[in-house]
Amino acid sequence: MFLIIILAYIVVIGTLNERVFRLQSDIALIFFSLLLSLILLAVKLLFPDTNVSLLVGKLGDFGFREYLMDGMLCFMLFAGASKVNMGKFKKNLRPISLLALLTTLLSSFLYGALFYCVAAMFHIPMDFWTCVLLGCVVSPTDPIAATGILNKIGLSKNVCSVIENESLFNDGTGVTLFIFVRSLIVHSGDGNFAVLMIKEIGGAVAVALGVSYVLFRLMKLTRNPVRYILISLLDVSSVYVICEHFGFSGVIASVVCGMYFSYAMGGIKRNAAVIDPENFYGDFWEILENILNSILFVMIGLLVLDMKLSVFTAVVIPAGLLILVFSRGAGVLVSTILTGKKIPGNYDLGEFVVLMTWSALKGGLSMALALETAEYLPPEVYVIFTNVAYVTIFFTVLVQGLTVKRVYFALEKHKANRLSKRKISEGEKA
Repeated sequence: MFLIIILAYIVVIGTLNERVFRLQSDIALIFFSLLLSLILLAVKLLFPDTNVSLLVGKLGDFGFREYLMDGMLCFMLFAGASKVNMGKFKKNLRPISLLALLTTLLSSFLYGALFYCVAAMFHIPMDFWTCVLLGCVVSPTDPIAATGILNKIGLSKNVCSVIENESLFNDGTGVTLFIFVRSLIVHSGDGNFAVLMIKEIGGAVAVALGVSYVLFRLMKLTRNPVRYILISLLDVSSVYVICEHFGFSGVIASVVCGMYFSYAMGGIKRNAAVIDPENFYGDFWEILENILNSILFVMIGLLVLDMKLSVFTAVVIPAGLLILVFSRGAGVLVSTILTGKKIPGNYDLGEFVVLMTWSALKGGLSMALALETAEYLPPEVYVIFTNVAYVTIFFTVLVQGLTVKRVYFALEKHKANRLSKRKISEGEKA
């Protein structure tokens, strides 16, 4: 029943958007699914003792975190990573590494420190480390939102590569930092951040490379394109389960699997063209990614059906959004300075900081982490986490997602004028 409703949402919203509104498809799905969910919520409040009310209650309690983290996340990450341009990745390795690691670390702590000041000012019951934990929830950019939306707005391939690859890798930092801060809050003694990073990332990379190597050797023995698909599905699903069992980062492992298969498939390009002339393998992952993206964005819209509002909502929502943009910008600024003179896309420092700040979309992973805190945070604080995470996702996807194209072209125009003036100035000096 739930699947039928999800598919109905996707079909109705997609058709309506295609014929009337013509928004970017993923943005339309998340916006109109929220709108329809609010209508259902209004019906529930007006008619509390009807079958519709019971249906709305069931829709709101569908286990979003389990479905994302234990179901489709690994396949979505694999699909996104398998499209990585390895040449551009190597070319931009330094900025991608700094953005994925340092920016996420800095922005999480800065967000937490500033949110703690707001909490102290308005007597919100959150200590410093709980505020930092909230920063860990909302700071990482989401690879699903990035590959689903930014990919389709006309960014240059070089810049798009930096944004996508940072989004794919910074979740490992965010999840690891989340686990570390959580251990401080619940006193579980999970060790220090450096040890966690080595365990989460090092273990994930080792498992992903080992399993992917063995299974890709098996792929080279077959001449059946359907078996190509089955082997890739086996690879990412088994690696994700192994990593989650041993406490490694399933997120990072899924990304590594996708990149390994992307690189290895390039090595058998000629054979693959003969064995799979219709490109069933590539088309399968493209179609699967689009379907799972659509389901995810509809599910995020449906979450409002089970959302409770905090008494501090009027304070934490605007404060959280302002702090989010500022902390992200500060983190990008420091990382870009350390990158050196060669900034991707020939941007200057300010242009690059604006682009990377405004293109930092959030998605399902932030919501899943926020929902996970129900186990150890007081109920009133948990509600604040879910409220902030939910509004953050919608702000970044709807407001930033709808305007990032305009920001990008404005920056391109500013860059062109700057380079033109510099060329004229250099000509005059000569």
